Amino acid sequence: MGVKHGREYADILADLMTAVAQIPDCYEFFEMTAEEWERLGEGERKEVLEALADDVFYGLGQDKIIQVGSAEVTYDSNFHLIDVSIGENIVAMIKLT
Repeated sequence: MGVKHGREYADILADLMTAVAQIPDCYEFFEMTAEEWERLGEGERKEVLEALADDVFYGLGQDKIIQVGSAEVTYDSNFHLIDVSIGENIVAMIKLT
């Protein structure tokens, strides 16, 4: 099925990377520990966040909700948005069009 989008994928990916970076335990998506995450350099963390954003984007084409650490990433096909929520708080809304 896939996530329908009108914006450039690179722009969506950049926004999604920024959003998932706000999740304090985002590294758990890749079954990393806090210690492993802390050992990564800035460049390595950026690579992990890019891979995470990419995996989540394509995963949302199959599942409308994906758990990323303590957050939920939700694809709203009606409004062409991806929401990133921690608990009751939406920390980011990524427009797809």
